[in-house]
Amino acid sequence: MQPNTSLADAIGLIGYATDDNGIGGVLKSRVADFRVDEIATTITLNPKGRFTVAKITLTNWETNRFCNNLAKKLSISRNRIFFAGTKDKRAVTSQIFVIDAPQFKVAEIEIPDVVIEVLGRTHQKIGFGNHRGNRFTIVVRGCAHQDGTAMTEEEALAEVERIKTSMHEKLGTGRFPNWIGPQRFGSGRAVTAEVGRSVVQHKWDEAALTYISKEGEYESPEVASFRDHIRKHGITQEGLDLAPEWLGYERRMTEHLLNNPDDYIGAFRKLPNNLQIMTVHALQSVVFNRTLRKRLEQGMSITTPEAGDLVGRLDERGQLSANNCVLVEERTAPRIGRNCQLGRLSVTGPLPGRDIRTCEGKPGELEESILAELGLDELDWEIEDIPRLTTSGTRRSLTTSFDEFTVEAAPKASDDSLGENWNKGPVEGSRWHPDGACLKFRFTLSSGSYATILLREFMRAPLNQL
Repeated sequence: MQPNTSLADAIGLIGYATDDNGIGGVLKSRVADFRVDEIATTITLNPKGRFTVAKITLTNWETNRFCNNLAKKLSISRNRIFFAGTKDKRAVTSQIFVIDAPQFKVAEIEIPDVVIEVLGRTHQKIGFGNHRGNRFTIVVRGCAHQDGTAMTEEEALAEVERIKTSMHEKLGTGRFPNWIGPQRFGSGRAVTAEVGRSVVQHKWDEAALTYISKEGEYESPEVASFRDHIRKHGITQEGLDLAPEWLGYERRMTEHLLNNPDDYIGAFRKLPNNLQIMTVHALQSVVFNRTLRKRLEQGMSITTPEAGDLVGRLDERGQLSANNCVLVEERTAPRIGRNCQLGRLSVTGPLPGRDIRTCEGKPGELEESILAELGLDELDWEIEDIPRLTTSGTRRSLTTSFDEFTVEAAPKASDDSLGENWNKGPVEGSRWHPDGACLKFRFTLSSGSYATILLREFMRAPLNQL
Protein backbone atom coordinates (compact mmCIF):
# COMPACT_ATOMS: atom_id res chain seq x y z
CA MET A 1 0.00 0.00 0.00
CA GLN A 2 1.30 3.44 -0.88
CA PRO A 3 1.79 6.04 1.87
CA ASN A 4 -1.34 8.16 2.33
CA THR A 5 -3.56 5.64 0.50
CA SER A 6 -5.85 5.63 3.52
CA LEU A 7 -5.88 9.45 3.52
CA ALA A 8 -6.73 9.52 -0.18
CA ASP A 9 -9.55 7.04 0.39
CA ALA A 10 -10.86 8.97 3.41
CA ILE A 11 -11.18 12.20 1.44
CA GLY A 12 -12.35 10.52 -1.78
CA LEU A 13 -9.28 11.56 -3.74
CA ILE A 14 -8.74 8.41 -5.79
CA GLY A 15 -8.78 8.10 -9.56
CA TYR A 16 -7.77 10.32 -12.48
CA ALA A 17 -9.37 11.87 -15.51
CA THR A 18 -7.37 9.75 -17.95
CA ASP A 19 -5.51 6.45 -18.12
CA ASP A 20 -1.90 7.63 -18.32
CA ASN A 21 1.34 6.96 -16.45
CA GLY A 22 2.28 10.39 -15.11
CA ILE A 23 5.68 11.83 -14.25
CA GLY A 24 5.92 11.25 -10.50
CA GLY A 25 8.07 13.79 -8.70
CA VAL A 26 7.83 15.95 -5.59
CA LEU A 27 6.36 19.39 -4.94
CA LYS A 28 7.69 22.00 -2.49
CA SER A 29 11.20 20.57 -2.17
CA ARG A 30 12.10 24.23 -1.70
CA VAL A 31 9.75 26.95 -0.50
CA ALA A 32 10.60 29.00 -3.60
CA ASP A 33 9.44 26.10 -5.83
CA PHE A 34 5.79 26.95 -5.16
CA ARG A 35 4.74 30.51 -6.02
CA VAL A 36 1.15 31.78 -5.79
CA ASP A 37 0.09 35.25 -6.92
CA GLU A 38 -3.51 36.12 -6.22
CA ILE A 39 -5.47 37.69 -9.08
CA ALA A 40 -7.42 40.13 -6.95
CA THR A 41 -10.78 41.70 -7.63
CA THR A 42 -10.75 45.49 -7.86
CA ILE A 43 -10.90 47.24 -4.50
CA THR A 44 -12.00 50.87 -4.54
CA LEU A 45 -9.52 52.94 -2.57
CA ASN A 46 -10.72 55.93 -0.55
CA PRO A 47 -8.43 58.01 1.68
CA LYS A 48 -11.31 58.30 4.19
CA GLY A 49 -11.90 54.56 4.25
CA ARG A 50 -11.99 52.68 7.54
CA PHE A 51 -9.80 49.79 6.42
CA THR A 52 -6.17 49.52 5.33
CA VAL A 53 -5.50 47.65 2.08
CA ALA A 54 -2.15 45.86 1.80
CA LYS A 55 -0.51 43.49 -0.63
CA ILE A 56 1.34 41.00 1.55
CA THR A 57 3.89 38.44 0.40
CA LEU A 58 4.45 35.50 2.74
CA THR A 59 7.29 33.01 2.58
CA ASN A 60 6.57 29.70 4.36
CA TRP A 61 3.67 31.11 6.39
CA GLU A 62 0.31 29.39 6.98
CA THR A 63 -2.31 32.10 6.37
CA ASN A 64 -4.22 31.75 9.64
CA ARG A 65 -1.07 31.68 11.76
CA PHE A 66 0.19 34.79 9.99
CA CYS A 67 -3.10 36.55 10.72
CA ASN A 68 -2.84 35.63 14.40
CA ASN A 69 0.69 37.02 14.48
CA LEU A 70 -0.33 40.20 12.66
CA ALA A 71 -3.32 40.74 14.95
CA LYS A 72 -1.06 40.44 17.99
CA LYS A 73 1.42 42.93 16.53
CA LEU A 74 -1.42 45.39 15.81
CA SER A 75 -3.20 44.74 19.14
CA ILE A 76 -6.47 44.00 17.36
CA SER A 77 -8.84 41.05 17.16
CA ARG A 78 -7.98 38.38 14.61
CA ASN A 79 -11.51 38.88 13.25
CA ARG A 80 -10.56 42.39 12.04
CA ILE A 81 -8.27 40.97 9.32
CA PHE A 82 -9.90 39.96 6.02
CA PHE A 83 -8.58 38.04 3.01
CA ALA A 84 -10.00 36.15 0.04
CA GLY A 85 -8.50 32.71 0.56
CA THR A 86 -5.96 30.65 2.47
CA LYS A 87 -2.83 29.73 0.53
CA ASP A 88 -0.31 26.91 0.77
CA LYS A 89 2.08 27.21 3.71
CA ARG A 90 5.30 25.90 2.15
CA ALA A 91 5.23 28.47 -0.63
CA VAL A 92 5.79 32.08 -1.56
CA THR A 93 2.33 33.65 -1.68
CA SER A 94 1.19 37.13 -2.55
CA GLN A 95 -2.35 38.34 -1.83
CA ILE A 96 -4.51 41.26 -0.74
CA PHE A 97 -5.43 41.78 2.91
CA VAL A 98 -7.95 44.29 4.25
CA ILE A 99 -7.14 45.24 7.84
CA ASP A 100 -9.23 47.17 10.33
CA ALA A 101 -6.29 49.16 11.69
CA PRO A 102 -4.58 52.50 11.03
CA GLN A 103 -2.51 52.62 7.86
CA PHE A 104 0.66 53.82 9.59
CA LYS A 105 0.51 50.95 12.09
CA VAL A 106 0.24 48.36 9.32
CA ALA A 107 3.15 49.98 7.47
CA GLU A 108 5.36 49.76 10.59
CA ILE A 109 4.87 46.02 11.08
CA GLU A 110 7.99 43.87 10.70
CA ILE A 111 7.64 40.08 10.68
CA PRO A 112 10.30 37.66 9.39
CA ASP A 113 9.69 36.41 5.83
CA VAL A 114 6.81 38.87 5.35
CA VAL A 115 6.74 41.81 2.94
CA ILE A 116 3.90 44.31 3.47
CA GLU A 117 3.07 46.85 0.78
CA VAL A 118 0.34 49.26 1.93
CA LEU A 119 -1.86 50.25 -1.03
CA GLY A 120 -4.22 52.69 0.68
CA ARG A 121 -7.55 52.71 2.48
CA THR A 122 -11.03 51.47 1.60
CA HIS A 123 -14.58 51.11 2.89
CA GLN A 124 -14.74 47.55 1.49
CA LYS A 125 -14.21 44.29 3.30
CA ILE A 126 -13.28 41.14 1.39
CA GLY A 127 -14.17 37.56 2.14
CA PHE A 128 -13.49 34.00 1.04
CA GLY A 129 -13.67 33.60 -2.72
CA ASN A 130 -13.60 37.35 -3.27
CA HIS A 131 -10.83 37.14 -5.88
CA ARG A 132 -10.69 36.23 -9.56
CA GLY A 133 -8.20 33.40 -9.23
CA ASN A 134 -4.54 32.64 -8.72
CA ARG A 135 -1.44 32.53 -10.92
CA PHE A 136 0.96 29.69 -10.14
CA THR A 137 4.62 29.00 -10.86
CA ILE A 138 5.50 25.53 -9.56
CA VAL A 139 8.54 23.28 -9.92
CA VAL A 140 8.16 19.48 -9.86
CA ARG A 141 11.47 17.84 -8.93
CA GLY A 142 12.66 14.26 -9.26
CA CYS A 143 10.37 13.00 -12.03
CA ALA A 144 10.31 9.20 -12.11
CA HIS A 145 8.75 6.28 -13.94
CA GLN A 146 6.26 4.03 -12.16
CA ASP A 147 9.08 1.65 -11.20
CA GLY A 148 10.95 4.51 -9.50
CA THR A 149 13.70 4.94 -12.08
CA ALA A 150 14.69 8.46 -13.09
CA MET A 151 12.82 10.11 -15.96
CA THR A 152 14.64 12.32 -18.44
CA GLU A 153 13.49 15.82 -19.35
CA GLU A 154 12.37 14.62 -22.79
CA GLU A 155 10.37 11.73 -21.31
CA ALA A 156 8.74 13.93 -18.68
CA LEU A 157 7.79 16.69 -21.12
CA ALA A 158 6.37 14.12 -23.56
CA GLU A 159 4.26 12.52 -20.80
CA VAL A 160 2.89 15.92 -19.74
CA GLU A 161 1.88 16.60 -23.34
CA ARG A 162 0.20 13.17 -23.59
CA ILE A 163 -1.85 13.76 -20.45
CA LYS A 164 -2.81 17.26 -21.52
CA THR A 165 -3.99 15.91 -24.89
CA SER A 166 -5.90 13.06 -23.22
CA MET A 167 -7.70 15.44 -20.86
CA HIS A 168 -8.53 17.69 -23.81
CA GLU A 169 -10.06 14.78 -25.73
CA LYS A 170 -12.03 13.46 -22.76
CA LEU A 171 -13.07 16.62 -20.92
CA GLY A 172 -12.58 19.54 -23.29
CA THR A 173 -9.93 22.21 -23.75
CA GLY A 174 -8.23 23.25 -20.54
CA ARG A 175 -10.53 21.28 -18.21
CA PHE A 176 -9.72 18.87 -15.39
CA PRO A 177 -11.63 17.19 -12.52
CA ASN A 178 -12.53 19.69 -9.83
CA TRP A 179 -11.51 17.54 -6.85
CA ILE A 180 -11.17 19.40 -3.56
CA GLY A 181 -7.52 19.16 -2.55
CA PRO A 182 -5.96 17.67 0.60
CA GLN A 183 -5.29 21.17 1.99
CA ARG A 184 -9.01 21.43 2.79
CA PHE A 185 -8.71 18.39 5.03
CA GLY A 186 -5.58 19.20 6.99
CA SER A 187 -2.99 17.74 4.59
CA GLY A 188 -0.74 15.40 6.63
CA ARG A 189 -3.24 15.34 9.53
CA ALA A 190 -6.62 14.95 7.86
CA VAL A 191 -8.52 16.13 10.90
CA THR A 192 -10.77 18.87 9.53
CA ALA A 193 -13.59 16.79 8.06
CA GLU A 194 -13.62 14.43 11.05
CA VAL A 195 -14.08 17.43 13.35
CA GLY A 196 -16.79 18.72 11.01
CA ARG A 197 -18.69 15.45 11.30
CA SER A 198 -18.75 15.83 15.10
CA VAL A 199 -19.86 19.47 14.75
CA VAL A 200 -22.88 18.71 12.55
CA GLN A 201 -23.77 15.83 14.89
CA HIS A 202 -23.57 18.22 17.89
CA LYS A 203 -20.85 16.11 19.55
CA TRP A 204 -18.73 18.98 20.83
CA ASP A 205 -16.55 16.84 23.09
CA GLU A 206 -15.54 14.71 20.10
CA ALA A 207 -15.01 17.81 17.95
CA ALA A 208 -12.62 19.47 20.42
CA LEU A 209 -10.74 16.35 21.46
CA THR A 210 -10.38 15.13 17.87
CA TYR A 211 -8.82 18.43 16.83
CA ILE A 212 -6.45 18.38 19.80
CA SER A 213 -5.40 14.74 19.76
CA LYS A 214 -5.92 13.07 16.38
CA GLU A 215 -2.57 11.69 15.29
CA GLY A 216 -0.84 12.80 12.11
CA GLU A 217 1.15 10.57 9.82
CA TYR A 218 4.35 12.62 9.65
CA GLU A 219 4.36 14.63 12.89
CA SER A 220 7.41 15.28 15.04
CA PRO A 221 8.01 13.06 18.09
CA GLU A 222 7.14 15.89 20.51
CA VAL A 223 3.79 16.57 18.82
CA ALA A 224 3.03 12.85 18.60
CA SER A 225 3.82 12.50 22.32
CA PHE A 226 1.43 15.34 23.21
CA ARG A 227 -1.43 13.95 21.16
CA ASP A 228 -0.85 10.43 22.45
CA HIS A 229 -0.98 11.67 26.05
CA ILE A 230 -4.32 13.43 25.48
CA ARG A 231 -5.79 10.35 23.83
CA LYS A 232 -4.74 8.13 26.73
CA HIS A 233 -5.19 10.43 29.72
CA GLY A 234 -7.54 13.21 28.62
CA ILE A 235 -6.97 16.90 29.31
CA THR A 236 -4.22 17.32 31.90
CA GLN A 237 -1.61 19.90 32.84
CA GLU A 238 1.04 17.32 32.07
CA GLY A 239 -0.36 17.01 28.55
CA LEU A 240 -0.33 20.77 28.10
CA ASP A 241 3.30 20.87 29.22
CA LEU A 242 4.13 18.39 26.44
CA ALA A 243 2.62 20.60 23.74
CA PRO A 244 5.17 22.69 21.78
CA GLU A 245 4.62 26.45 22.01
CA TRP A 246 3.98 26.71 18.27
CA LEU A 247 1.03 24.32 18.53
CA GLY A 248 -1.09 27.38 19.30
CA TYR A 249 -4.66 26.27 18.63
CA GLU A 250 -4.28 22.97 20.47
CA ARG A 251 -2.65 24.70 23.45
CA ARG A 252 -5.42 27.31 23.73
CA MET A 253 -8.11 24.62 23.50
CA THR A 254 -6.35 22.50 26.14
CA GLU A 255 -5.87 25.48 28.47
CA HIS A 256 -9.56 26.35 28.13
CA LEU A 257 -10.62 22.83 29.09
CA LEU A 258 -8.25 22.81 32.05
CA ASN A 259 -9.86 26.02 33.32
CA ASN A 260 -13.39 25.16 32.17
CA PRO A 261 -13.86 21.38 32.36
CA ASP A 262 -16.54 20.03 29.99
CA ASP A 263 -16.94 23.38 28.13
CA TYR A 264 -16.18 21.74 24.81
CA ILE A 265 -18.06 24.35 22.79
CA GLY A 266 -15.88 27.03 24.37
CA ALA A 267 -12.79 25.02 23.52
CA PHE A 268 -13.91 24.66 19.90
CA ARG A 269 -14.47 28.42 19.75
CA LYS A 270 -10.75 28.92 20.41
CA LEU A 271 -10.23 28.07 16.74
CA PRO A 272 -10.40 31.07 14.35
CA ASN A 273 -13.88 31.62 12.92
CA ASN A 274 -12.83 30.71 9.39
CA LEU A 275 -11.24 27.47 10.61
CA GLN A 276 -14.42 26.63 12.53
CA ILE A 277 -16.56 26.89 9.39
CA MET A 278 -13.85 25.10 7.40
CA THR A 279 -14.48 21.96 9.46
CA VAL A 280 -18.04 21.87 8.12
CA HIS A 281 -16.86 22.73 4.61
CA ALA A 282 -14.35 19.87 4.77
CA LEU A 283 -17.12 17.40 5.56
CA GLN A 284 -19.12 18.72 2.61
CA SER A 285 -15.98 18.33 0.50
CA VAL A 286 -15.67 14.63 1.34
CA VAL A 287 -19.18 14.12 -0.05
CA PHE A 288 -18.28 16.01 -3.24
CA ASN A 289 -15.00 14.16 -3.79
CA ARG A 290 -16.60 10.77 -3.27
CA THR A 291 -19.37 11.71 -5.70
CA LEU A 292 -16.81 12.68 -8.34
CA ARG A 293 -14.82 9.52 -7.69
CA LYS A 294 -17.88 7.28 -7.96
CA ARG A 295 -18.99 8.86 -11.24
CA LEU A 296 -15.57 8.14 -12.74
CA GLU A 297 -15.59 4.59 -11.37
CA GLN A 298 -19.01 3.91 -12.84
CA GLY A 299 -18.07 5.33 -16.22
CA MET A 300 -20.43 8.31 -15.93
CA SER A 301 -19.35 11.50 -17.68
CA ILE A 302 -18.37 14.46 -15.53
CA THR A 303 -18.67 16.90 -18.43
CA THR A 304 -21.72 15.69 -20.39
CA PRO A 305 -24.93 15.58 -18.30
CA GLU A 306 -27.54 12.87 -18.31
CA ALA A 307 -31.18 12.98 -17.24
CA GLY A 308 -31.40 13.79 -13.53
CA ASP A 309 -28.21 15.85 -13.38
CA LEU A 310 -28.17 19.42 -12.09
CA VAL A 311 -26.19 21.85 -14.25
CA GLY A 312 -25.25 25.45 -13.53
CA ARG A 313 -24.16 28.44 -15.58
CA LEU A 314 -20.50 29.51 -15.60
CA ASP A 315 -19.65 33.21 -15.60
CA GLU A 316 -16.76 34.85 -17.43
CA ARG A 317 -14.42 33.93 -14.54
CA GLY A 318 -15.41 30.27 -14.72
CA GLN A 319 -17.40 30.57 -11.48
CA LEU A 320 -20.57 28.54 -11.07
CA SER A 321 -23.93 30.23 -10.48
CA ALA A 322 -24.98 27.56 -8.01
CA ASN A 323 -28.27 29.21 -7.04
CA ASN A 324 -29.80 28.68 -10.47
CA CYS A 325 -28.99 25.06 -11.29
CA VAL A 326 -31.30 23.41 -13.82
CA LEU A 327 -32.49 19.81 -13.74
CA VAL A 328 -31.62 17.94 -16.94
CA GLU A 329 -34.48 16.01 -18.59
CA GLU A 330 -34.29 13.49 -21.42
CA ARG A 331 -35.64 16.04 -23.90
CA THR A 332 -33.26 18.83 -22.79
CA ALA A 333 -30.13 16.70 -22.36
CA PRO A 334 -28.74 17.18 -25.93
CA ARG A 335 -29.10 20.98 -25.87
CA ILE A 336 -27.72 21.32 -22.33
CA GLY A 337 -24.90 18.92 -23.22
CA ARG A 338 -23.83 21.15 -26.13
CA ASN A 339 -23.71 24.17 -23.81
CA CYS A 340 -21.62 22.18 -21.34
CA GLN A 341 -19.14 21.34 -24.12
CA LEU A 342 -18.99 25.04 -25.04
CA GLY A 343 -18.08 25.93 -21.45
CA ARG A 344 -21.29 27.85 -20.75
CA LEU A 345 -22.74 25.30 -18.35
CA SER A 346 -21.24 22.69 -16.03
CA VAL A 347 -22.37 19.41 -14.51
CA THR A 348 -22.38 19.74 -10.72
CA GLY A 349 -21.89 17.65 -7.59
CA PRO A 350 -23.20 18.23 -4.03
CA LEU A 351 -21.78 20.20 -1.14
CA PRO A 352 -24.63 19.15 1.17
CA GLY A 353 -26.35 21.32 3.74
CA ARG A 354 -29.69 22.38 5.14
CA ASP A 355 -31.25 23.30 1.81
CA ILE A 356 -29.14 21.35 -0.68
CA ARG A 357 -30.98 19.94 -3.65
CA THR A 358 -29.82 16.55 -4.86
CA CYS A 359 -29.97 15.27 -8.40
CA GLU A 360 -32.64 12.88 -9.63
CA GLY A 361 -32.52 9.62 -11.57
CA LYS A 362 -29.23 7.73 -11.68
CA PRO A 363 -27.11 10.76 -10.62
CA GLY A 364 -29.46 11.31 -7.67
CA GLU A 365 -29.22 7.69 -6.58
CA LEU A 366 -25.44 7.95 -6.68
CA GLU A 367 -25.44 11.09 -4.51
CA GLU A 368 -27.88 9.59 -2.01
CA SER A 369 -25.71 6.46 -1.74
CA ILE A 370 -22.67 8.57 -0.83
CA LEU A 371 -24.57 10.35 1.97
CA ALA A 372 -25.81 7.00 3.27
CA GLU A 373 -22.32 5.48 3.20
CA LEU A 374 -21.03 8.38 5.28
CA GLY A 375 -23.96 8.27 7.70
CA LEU A 376 -25.07 11.78 6.74
CA ASP A 377 -28.39 11.01 5.08
CA GLU A 378 -30.50 11.87 8.17
CA LEU A 379 -28.72 15.11 9.12
CA ASP A 380 -30.48 18.50 9.02
CA TRP A 381 -27.14 20.39 9.07
CA GLU A 382 -28.53 22.88 11.62
CA ILE A 383 -25.95 23.87 14.26
CA GLU A 384 -27.96 25.65 16.94
CA ASP A 385 -25.07 26.06 19.39
CA ILE A 386 -23.09 28.14 16.87
CA PRO A 387 -25.66 29.23 14.24
CA ARG A 388 -23.09 30.83 11.93
CA LEU A 389 -21.76 27.33 11.24
CA THR A 390 -25.09 26.24 9.76
CA THR A 391 -24.72 25.87 6.01
CA SER A 392 -27.49 25.80 3.46
CA GLY A 393 -25.32 23.73 1.10
CA THR A 394 -24.54 24.38 -2.53
CA ARG A 395 -23.40 22.73 -5.75
CA ARG A 396 -19.87 22.63 -7.22
CA SER A 397 -18.74 22.05 -10.79
CA LEU A 398 -17.41 18.55 -11.36
CA THR A 399 -14.77 20.02 -13.66
CA THR A 400 -12.88 23.30 -13.73
CA SER A 401 -10.50 25.01 -16.13
CA PHE A 402 -6.85 25.95 -16.28
CA ASP A 403 -5.40 28.64 -18.54
CA GLU A 404 -2.08 30.17 -19.65
CA PHE A 405 -0.49 26.74 -19.24
CA THR A 406 3.21 26.28 -20.01
CA VAL A 407 5.78 23.71 -18.95
CA GLU A 408 9.53 23.68 -19.41
CA ALA A 409 12.61 21.98 -18.05
CA ALA A 410 14.00 23.57 -14.90
CA PRO A 411 17.55 23.40 -13.53
CA LYS A 412 18.27 20.97 -10.72
CA ALA A 413 19.06 22.44 -7.32
CA SER A 414 21.89 21.66 -4.94
CA ASP A 415 20.99 19.28 -2.15
CA ASP A 416 21.78 21.83 0.56
CA SER A 417 18.98 24.09 -0.76
CA LEU A 418 16.38 21.32 -0.69
CA GLY A 419 14.21 20.13 2.18
CA GLU A 420 14.80 17.41 4.73
CA ASN A 421 12.48 14.92 3.03
CA TRP A 422 14.35 15.28 -0.25
CA ASN A 423 17.70 14.65 1.38
CA LYS A 424 16.37 11.50 3.08
CA GLY A 425 15.74 10.07 -0.38
CA PRO A 426 12.80 8.03 -1.73
CA VAL A 427 11.10 5.56 0.61
CA GLU A 428 9.03 2.48 -0.13
CA GLY A 429 5.85 3.40 -1.95
CA SER A 430 7.10 6.81 -3.10
CA ARG A 431 7.52 7.81 -6.73
CA TRP A 432 10.44 10.13 -7.32
CA HIS A 433 14.15 9.93 -7.99
CA PRO A 434 16.85 12.47 -7.07
CA ASP A 435 18.32 12.24 -10.58
CA GLY A 436 14.96 12.67 -12.29
CA ALA A 437 14.00 15.63 -14.45
CA CYS A 438 12.75 18.91 -12.97
CA LEU A 439 9.85 20.69 -14.71
CA LYS A 440 8.52 24.19 -14.15
CA PHE A 441 4.74 24.59 -14.62
CA ARG A 442 2.98 27.92 -15.05
CA PHE A 443 -0.80 28.30 -15.19
CA THR A 444 -3.78 30.21 -13.82
CA LEU A 445 -6.80 28.82 -12.01
CA SER A 446 -10.10 30.35 -10.99
CA SER A 447 -10.76 30.78 -7.26
CA GLY A 448 -11.78 27.59 -5.51
CA SER A 449 -9.61 25.35 -7.71
CA TYR A 450 -6.44 23.64 -6.50
CA ALA A 451 -3.06 23.74 -8.21
CA THR A 452 -2.05 20.50 -6.50
CA ILE A 453 -5.11 18.80 -8.03
CA LEU A 454 -4.13 19.86 -11.56
CA LEU A 455 -0.53 18.75 -10.98
CA ARG A 456 -1.78 15.48 -9.46
CA GLU A 457 -3.22 14.63 -12.91
CA PHE A 458 0.26 15.00 -14.40
CA MET A 459 2.26 13.49 -11.55
CA ARG A 460 0.23 10.40 -10.45
CA ALA A 461 2.27 10.41 -7.23
CA PRO A 462 1.21 9.67 -3.61
CA LEU A 463 -0.51 12.55 -1.81
CA ASN A 464 2.43 13.11 0.52
CA GLN A 465 4.49 14.18 -2.52
CA LEU A 466 2.06 16.99 -3.40
